[in-house]
Amino acid sequence: MSEKALEKKAEEIEIDLLDILRRIIAIRKTLYKAIIIGLIIGVIVSLSIPKQYTVNVTLSPEMGTNKAGNGIAGFAASFLGGTTAMGDGTDALNASLSSDIVSSTPFLLELLNMKVTVDEDNQKTLSTYLEDESSPWWSYVIGLPGMAINGLKSLFADKELSNETNGQPSGVISLTNKENAKVAFLKKNITAIIDKKTAITNVTVILQNPKVAAIVADSVVHRLQEYIINYRTSKAKDDCAYLEKLFEERKQEYYEVQKRYAEYVDTHDNLILQSVRAEQERLQNDMNLAYQVYSQVANQLQVARAKVQEEKPVFAVVEPAVIPLKASGLGLKVYMVLFAFIVVFCTAGWLLLIRGIWREIKMKI
Repeated sequence: MSEKALEKKAEEIEIDLLDILRRIIAIRKTLYKAIIIGLIIGVIVSLSIPKQYTVNVTLSPEMGTNKAGNGIAGFAASFLGGTTAMGDGTDALNASLSSDIVSSTPFLLELLNMKVTVDEDNQKTLSTYLEDESSPWWSYVIGLPGMAINGLKSLFADKELSNETNGQPSGVISLTNKENAKVAFLKKNITAIIDKKTAITNVTVILQNPKVAAIVADSVVHRLQEYIINYRTSKAKDDCAYLEKLFEERKQEYYEVQKRYAEYVDTHDNLILQSVRAEQERLQNDMNLAYQVYSQVANQLQVARAKVQEEKPVFAVVEPAVIPLKASGLGLKVYMVLFAFIVVFCTAGWLLLIRGIWREIKMKI
């Protein structure tokens, strides 16, 4: 492209920019009004949105690993002369499923029954507290048609619903509309995010009361720990309970055989008949066999008890629940600047571009 062509194009661009600048100056009074309107809208929106407080808790859990022959159970087995034969110690559920556990309906339903302290003299359940949480005014306007429809449905569906829930299996959870709304709210405002590389778990709780948010976050962490510990140790506890029952049975059996042997020896001590010796030898063999079984079960019971302790995962709380002092989310100034920019951009776009195109379309029609 020649130098003259480049100069001509640069002049055209300069003329276009000057024309746009003149057009903007011409509508400056309208843009000033748009800025004021945007600032007012930003203030209204900011004041309409309730303040929310965010609490983050960071913990580092012990992930499921292969522990066969290692740890307390392995030491107990080697000390007692046996081997651990209760699985490899790798569980289907470990801390990597924390996010799924926290968002599960049974976990959240249990959380709704916990006690929270709103004020010094005001203690209520989390379910009751959630009813006091406010929402922006436009959420009620948007949800009004749905509320009316649900109200009409409830008038005709109450009797049918009560009959259907009576025959539900025990594993099926039936929720009312209020319970379902509260569970959905908790799923949105209580989250657990796991870093797959470091296994660090971040639990986040967002509520309108900073103290309640900290209490709920601390409770979520403790309940999550209990949930995983109970699952991880349930198999070992079942094995331990079975071996304790078996141990008592073998011990009683050994005592009875030992008693029969002692009574027979006491009553036939002076007899040298071969039949007496044969019976005494048989009873002694039965006693030795019962003792061997009893001893083996006792060793397995000690290993099982050690395994229960070994299976308990360790959770190190890196960052505990701290009551936040400042609300999270966007502040008043951010909302004002954001809506002022949006209103000015839309106004300028309409006056400088869209209105002209719209007029051309109407003229052609």
